[in-house]
Amino acid sequence: MKKKFALISVSLIGAACVGLSACSGYDNGGDWGGAPDPSYTEVGNYDYNSIVENGFKSVGEAPSSYFSLDRNTATYSLVRRQINNGQTVAPDSVRIEEMINYFGYDFAAPTEKAVEVSSYLAPCPWNEENHLMLAGVKTAEYNIENENCNYVFLIDVSGSMAGEDRIGLAKYGIEKLVDGLGENDVVSLVTYASGVKTVLEGKECTADNKTDIKKAVNGLVANGATSGGDGLERAYRLAENRFIAGGNNRVILISDGDFNVGLTSQTELKEFIQEKAKSGVYLSVMGVGMGNTRDTILETLATCGNGNYAYLDNKTEAEKVFVQELSSTLKTVAKDAKAGVTFTENVEKYRLIGYDTKIISAEDFGNEKTDAGEIGSNLCVAALYEVKLTEFYMPDEVGADAKLADIEVRYKDVRAAAEISDSVKNEVYVNASSTENDDFKFISCVAEFGLLLRQSAYKGDASFESVLARLNGLSAYINADPLKKEFIELVGKASESPAYK
Repeated sequence: MKKKFALISVSLIGAACVGLSACSGYDNGGDWGGAPDPSYTEVGNYDYNSIVENGFKSVGEAPSSYFSLDRNTATYSLVRRQINNGQTVAPDSVRIEEMINYFGYDFAAPTEKAVEVSSYLAPCPWNEENHLMLAGVKTAEYNIENENCNYVFLIDVSGSMAGEDRIGLAKYGIEKLVDGLGENDVVSLVTYASGVKTVLEGKECTADNKTDIKKAVNGLVANGATSGGDGLERAYRLAENRFIAGGNNRVILISDGDFNVGLTSQTELKEFIQEKAKSGVYLSVMGVGMGNTRDTILETLATCGNGNYAYLDNKTEAEKVFVQELSSTLKTVAKDAKAGVTFTENVEKYRLIGYDTKIISAEDFGNEKTDAGEIGSNLCVAALYEVKLTEFYMPDEVGADAKLADIEVRYKDVRAAAEISDSVKNEVYVNASSTENDDFKFISCVAEFGLLLRQSAYKGDASFESVLARLNGLSAYINADPLKKEFIELVGKASESPAYK
């Protein structure tokens, strides 16, 4: 007889939760933006990469899908700031996977490996003919206190960085991070504007030195042009000079991305940063500001520099990135992470939601040398597909099931000094006895919201009313997490905007 489709939850032994924000709950009563800032006067002068959304693909013609996995979250903060400032969200600023991965989920955690992967299936809320298939990745937890850190802060002090929401947030975030460092950790500070200046080099984080570091940070003043390429060159050189074997070596760039002196094109910066990434020094990119934001540059740097990309729109976000998620954001456990999904004949067609700029070829997926994404400690990453199932009938035997897809995540385990190539796999089956969990329901709400903000051609019957109705049915789940509570407020504000009527 014909079998009714419902949620499937299949866990794989020894994988991990990739992407998303830290899986542990974050509780901070800070100000997440609130009402639009009445003093906001910035002129829209943003620069986002143009996004061409993934379309539906026929399983008969292209059964496999491959993409790079990372845990960038910049989109969510960018969207939040635009909504809180009463602006219409720029469609190209919306990378749906980054919105989904901003939050934490209770995906299956790894036991021995660096990564675990689980899978889920449920009806698609905005297209009743289709289903949503979710691959949930989670990484192993790593205590950053177990190793010494070599951090080089690279701070943009050009004229476009003036203001409390730019250089002010840079100072605030660095101070919070320095407070959590140990006396064997080493900090350097490089600034760039019309020229490049080494403010601090190899300063050990003793109690007395922390005071000196903070004093130097507080003395920064924004003025001049933006020689970002030269600044990156200097920062990497300092990181390499102070390189700690087996340690956490990282350049932390804070900028609005407006490079207008020296290396200025994405192509030049991509080639430059890809070469620097070979040094073993990771890169974290923190965007600030709005009126002059160059999201194109910042995303390119993070993607090509073995790093992650977050956007700081207020002090609470700075604390989230630099304090609550310090180990997660600044400690990579899965390097060159990439996913491959192969569908069976039981799926007619599929569409990967998000990851539009991170698609890779089958050859790149199979090549261990391919530069892919990096995922930090104890993080979740979700990959969501909209799929149309074929009409098929199930055998009468009890427990019989139909296979939909094979999922594989490949990565390099970098928890030890030597990199170890590894992979985890999962098989997706239809399972009518399973029930849809709250994580999946919430993820579907975030995805639908993203489709609306993107004004996506694939939004189907999506609506703010539908998103809010489903969120209201998750009150206990959402009330346990202030980030998810704030999400309801953002959806409500956007739904009232004339831009989406």
